[in-house]
Amino acid sequence: MIVLPDVLGPEDIMAVRQGLEAAPFRDGRATAGAAAEQVKSNAQARGDDPGVAALARRVRLALEAHPTLRSLVRPTRWSSLIFSRYGPGQQYGLHVDNAGMFDAYGAPLRTDFSFTLFLSDPETYAGGDLIIQDLSGERAFRPAAGAAVVYPTGHLHRVAPVTQGERLACVGWVQSLIRRADQRELLYDLERARAGLAPGGASLLIDKSIGGLLRLWGEN
Repeated sequence: MIVLPDVLGPEDIMAVRQGLEAAPFRDGRATAGAAAEQVKSNAQARGDDPGVAALARRVRLALEAHPTLRSLVRPTRWSSLIFSRYGPGQQYGLHVDNAGMFDAYGAPLRTDFSFTLFLSDPETYAGGDLIIQDLSGERAFRPAAGAAVVYPTGHLHRVAPVTQGERLACVGWVQSLIRRADQRELLYDLERARAGLAPGGASLLIDKSIGGLLRLWGEN
């Protein structure tokens, strides 16, 4: 689990918020599975609306450009992105995301990572923490607007009840080029080590090793 700060800058945040003000929303249970439907209470922007689709593309491009996400997650395919809105009394109870979804073209997608990108300033609403369970217990996230929480799909998680204000966020799922977590971590460590070296010499050998491992482990 990692928090990526400043995925969206102030101008992008404002543009997405203004776009969502005019967007059509529907009951979030329309996109939930049978189990999640019982614990889900929010509203979601309609993904088939052209304006919403344009906002989703803007967010996805910002995520793809983030250097940490590129080197740690190594995204190769993306689900359709969902904009969610929670008002007072709404929440999303404990659930787990599906292991398989579909991308924007309807092709099957393996979900290696989930993310929540926060669009509301934390001082404008109360409650609404993203709470994720791991082996150490529960971890709560409520970062600044423009930040994204990225975590392995398969963790149990929930959105705490919003008690005041409005919580806007964008959620989605990513298939990584590298299926195994230990291999992704090794490649990430190699890239961080390379960043501290001068060009040439050892840096070139690390580049060669990274390229060889990507060819060995990479999947479409």
